[in-house]
Amino acid sequence: MSVSNEPIGILSTGVYLPQPIMTAKEIAEASGLPEVVVEHKLGIRQKHVPGPDDHSCEMGIHAAREAIAKAGIDPKEIDLVIYIGEEHKEYPVWTTALKLQHEVGAVNAWAFDAALRCGTTIMALKVAKSLMMADDSIRTVLLAGGYRNVDLIDYQNPRTRFMFNLAAGGGAMLLRKGHASNVVLESHLITDGAFAEDVIIPVGGTKMPLTSDLLNQGYGLYLDVPDPEGMKERLDGTSMARFVEVIRRAAEKSGWQLTDIDYLAILHMKKSAHDYVLQEIGLSQEQSVYLQDYGHVGQLDQILSLELGVEQGKIKNGDRVVLVSAGIGYAWGATAIRWGNGRND
Repeated sequence: MSVSNEPIGILSTGVYLPQPIMTAKEIAEASGLPEVVVEHKLGIRQKHVPGPDDHSCEMGIHAAREAIAKAGIDPKEIDLVIYIGEEHKEYPVWTTALKLQHEVGAVNAWAFDAALRCGTTIMALKVAKSLMMADDSIRTVLLAGGYRNVDLIDYQNPRTRFMFNLAAGGGAMLLRKGHASNVVLESHLITDGAFAEDVIIPVGGTKMPLTSDLLNQGYGLYLDVPDPEGMKERLDGTSMARFVEVIRRAAEKSGWQLTDIDYLAILHMKKSAHDYVLQEIGLSQEQSVYLQDYGHVGQLDQILSLELGVEQGKIKNGDRVVLVSAGIGYAWGATAIRWGNGRND
């Protein structure tokens, strides 16, 4: 089997954001936190939440159609569809990629779902690039999905306060082999299963099926943290270092140093953590976008940050861009991208 050396570039991206907005004041009222804490510590001025028709796959379809229109391609040119949205979707036990493939008209593609929580887009970029390099028949790939894990938050549960930023939206990205612009370079991922059961929905699975008795006892399909102090103690010693490590390793695999990075497309998290990562890799606030007006749209934050970075003039031709994220479970990942048509080093 031969491996292709053709560049794999991003043809286009698409983002869908639902219209309803939840403000810092509303989060404060729902949770009992002071509004100043929500806005300045959690870093949320407002966030997008789903309307009645903003289902997970449906939002991914909107974003995918936008990406296809921007690229100006026929959906029949797409060879592979990877669903990068969340498992919280229209129906349980459902292969979402097949619905998305059908709705966008990618009739010549095959499709599958990918899942690594908020690390899914990074993981899917690595998988997509590997498949494109190894298989001559895969030349155009659509990554798309939707996210509305905001539904899974109980604002009265202080154990999940760090997830009050969860929001809703859709994102998509089209990749093409032989496209020498916005070239996807190397990725690096770390997973640590020691945290696998630290953030869970306790009911609704095979261990504790959701019954009417449990509902009457006040159980619902909400995320929870069974041991918040234990998780924080273990995570505090590793998480920020692993953010920096995956960024550094993705950069080095791509032939860069940390000092070469021009823009960081990073997920939304509390402002102090955001600032820490930028400081550790030597970037200024102008070399990223803090998503305080959007919230955390899960694994789609990186696509949103890319679009905002371009719109705001923070990403320019030839810039060295790194996408970085982390997902509960726990997973950290980064992907390096040479934006535009490149430049002479």
